[in-house]
Amino acid sequence: MGLILELLALPLAPVRGVGWVVDKVRLAAEQELNDPAALQEELTCLEREREEGRIGEEEFAQREDELLARLMAARQQQLP
Repeated sequence: MGLILELLALPLAPVRGVGWVVDKVRLAAEQELNDPAALQEELTCLEREREEGRIGEEEFAQREDELLARLMAARQQQLP
């Protein structure tokens, strides 16, 4: 019975393969988004943009709050 099911499901193999790839890409993106080192780098770049006058204080404060919240969440996820 297992062989028959595998043969019938064979046309769906590319779909399962695409689903697997999409899942791996999603996981990699989530890891990169929540990487404390990457978030720290974003904070550094944000500070540089403010110092150079490319963004205002209000935008800086808003983006900094978002990045700090993400950084705190990422660090909490790393705790055992």
